[in-house]
Amino acid sequence: MNSHSLRETAAVALSLLDLTNLKDDCTPAQISALCARAQTPFGNSAAICIWPRFVAQARGILGADHPVKIATVVNFPSGEMEIADVAAETREAIADGADEIDLVIPYRALMSGNERAVTVMVTAVRAECMAPVILKVIIETGELKDVALIGRASELAIEAGADFIKTSTGKVAVNATLEAADIMLRSIRQSGGKVGFKAAGGIGSVADASLYLRLAETIMAPDWAMPSTFRFGASGLLDDILVVLSGGQSSGAASGY
Repeated sequence: MNSHSLRETAAVALSLLDLTNLKDDCTPAQISALCARAQTPFGNSAAICIWPRFVAQARGILGADHPVKIATVVNFPSGEMEIADVAAETREAIADGADEIDLVIPYRALMSGNERAVTVMVTAVRAECMAPVILKVIIETGELKDVALIGRASELAIEAGADFIKTSTGKVAVNATLEAADIMLRSIRQSGGKVGFKAAGGIGSVADASLYLRLAETIMAPDWAMPSTFRFGASGLLDDILVVLSGGQSSGAASGY
């Protein structure tokens, strides 16, 4: 990839980035810094993705109707909370100012053959996410592993009303992979619905990002990827984006979430 197209990819990736801090020891000071980092000299990231306890703080910093959206996580990262608790967590996050909810499905239940657990969970949280709130459903592909299971989890999430399907929490050994992305994007195409895709965890460079964008273009359509249909969930990717947009060289190395 030449430097011109790499820079174009970096600009696109910035517009699709959910700049993330889901570290267990995240502090209010780090959230303030994240809100500032999301607004770069080259444009804004699509969103920040943070723990529910920080949503009200971030909304206070960004104000109403800010172009940088606030995403938060529920049933995270285990996927094993009670439905009523997840619904309450979702309601509270939206009341605090969340624009987007990233929900972990009960993936272990699915692995044991319980498809209904996924449908019931996604349906319940979907009911809390009134427009314009966006629901992204995390299927934890690195734990599901099996091609058929990843495909089925994608189908169940889409059928239950997901606006996006997302690869990973970033909290397990294997996070986003191109193989999982391929299965999920094909599930979206097959559904015929207006559903987006989010690759999360392990995407640390513009070179990495370009592979996912190229895959989306191949399976869906050229120019399909935009903030309403495609996101990257990452903490380290912004650093590489800014290097490339400033005229430097992409690190080309993957990193953690």
